[in-house]
Amino acid sequence: MKVSKRITNLFLITALSSLTEGQSFRQQLAVVPRAARQIYPLSTHTSSNKTTRKMTREADEFDQLIAPETENLDQNQQNKLTVGQEIIQLAIPAAGALLIDPFMTLVDTALVGRYSQGADALAGMGSAAALLTFSFYLGNFLCTATTPLVARARAANQSEQARAVGGQALSLAILLGFLVTTILLLFQQPLLRIMGTGATGEVANSYALQFLAVRALAAPAVLSMEASTGVLRGYLDTKTPIAILIAANLLNLLLDLLMIVFLGFGPMGAAIATTSAEWLSAGIFLAVLSGKLPSQGPKKKLDIVPLLSVPAWEDVKPLLVASGSVLLRTLVLQLSLSAAAALAARDETAGAASIAAHQIGIQLWLLCSFFCDSLAAASQGLVADALGRKDRRAVVDVTKTVFCYSLILGLCLAGVLLGGKETGLLYSVFTGDVDVRTSLSEILPLIILAQPLNALVFSADGVLQGASEFPYQARAMFVSGVTAALTFYGLEFLPNDADRLTHVWLALIALQAMRGLTSFWKLIDKNGPIDLLDWKFLA
Repeated sequence: MKVSKRITNLFLITALSSLTEGQSFRQQLAVVPRAARQIYPLSTHTSSNKTTRKMTREADEFDQLIAPETENLDQNQQNKLTVGQEIIQLAIPAAGALLIDPFMTLVDTALVGRYSQGADALAGMGSAAALLTFSFYLGNFLCTATTPLVARARAANQSEQARAVGGQALSLAILLGFLVTTILLLFQQPLLRIMGTGATGEVANSYALQFLAVRALAAPAVLSMEASTGVLRGYLDTKTPIAILIAANLLNLLLDLLMIVFLGFGPMGAAIATTSAEWLSAGIFLAVLSGKLPSQGPKKKLDIVPLLSVPAWEDVKPLLVASGSVLLRTLVLQLSLSAAAALAARDETAGAASIAAHQIGIQLWLLCSFFCDSLAAASQGLVADALGRKDRRAVVDVTKTVFCYSLILGLCLAGVLLGGKETGLLYSVFTGDVDVRTSLSEILPLIILAQPLNALVFSADGVLQGASEFPYQARAMFVSGVTAALTFYGLEFLPNDADRLTHVWLALIALQAMRGLTSFWKLIDKNGPIDLLDWKFLA
């Protein structure tokens, strides 16, 4: 009886402790016979003891019955990743995918700046690029809203719902893409005037028109890429996008060298190269999602295609509600960035040099931001997955870990930029114009100092997006935009020695600071989905 009692107690202890590991009940039982024998070796008892022999025989039979589960348990424990490993495994490919588009624009900027006479070509391209950034990045909601919806449905084993959301997102992306192209082509000049080309001169304006006319054709491709990336992230697949976009980036580089360096097409050549690469990417994305090409993520081929029929309102409501909130948030953010470019263009004391420096600065800012956004992409998918499984501890663990990684990343980016500034490498890569270098030197310290803040802000965004806190983020972004505007106009009217370009960049930092503050407030909200300071999960 003592033996039986010890085994019973051991069974209860083992089962209870195993519950915290997320194992099935059969897997919990699997550890009992072996553990019992280690603590109380039944085999040492005399064979004449009928009770002992019976329990030994039953334990042997139980071992055989549960053996497959035991093997699976051991294998799962070996394959189990820590939260940090999961984040890195998703973030590194996501970083590559996110960096492709700004990297292509950065290559365009560098080649046009180096192989064009004067600052007009770069200034014109800068105004058009800011308008395109505003127009295309409005479609970011297609990725941001789609990811958590697909991830939650997949984690809850609702595969049909996950596919339906993916199809809806692709249809919406293609429709909006053609709409954006039409608007950009019909209203080229008025839109460019808003972006400040009237202050940079007719030569810069002509370059801007050439660049915009070609790049506008890429809108359907860019938006469908956003939706496709969101679907794949929902399946925790960040490897396929980078594989596709590496090929596109190589094509863009080769065409840039041909069009800009050898043929001398300037901004027009850069536009042709980038547009061609983006259409190639979009086609491959659609082929992967439809199952015609394999993906690097889900083992089974996907079967997700744009919907050809109008879905019922109840089916499409979650995507449209989330998309509307994200669109409003993105609109405020892009208005802030576009206003910054327009205000830099209206700096009468610096002229074309000011907007050329701003174009270089904003591309560096975006490049670093996309590095940071890779951690946000990872946390977005993992948080949505954990919420779909109703695992609160996993939500908090992901949030804490991604913040630690973000701070380290932000400090590293600041160090790299500081090294480029001190060695002069950043100046020599992007421009040979003395006035542009002078203007750039005034804003580089601000860009460097902002990197740790940017990294934390983007990670907080990813966590809240994974929790589908889109309406709150839209309101918070509005408050941040107002803060940036008040900061800029306050600096403009208060006496100080800084020029307008510096005021623009100080306002952008104020925007990021308020985004961080409002995000943190929601993360620690006891009634929110995260409740980061919940004492039960702080250990």
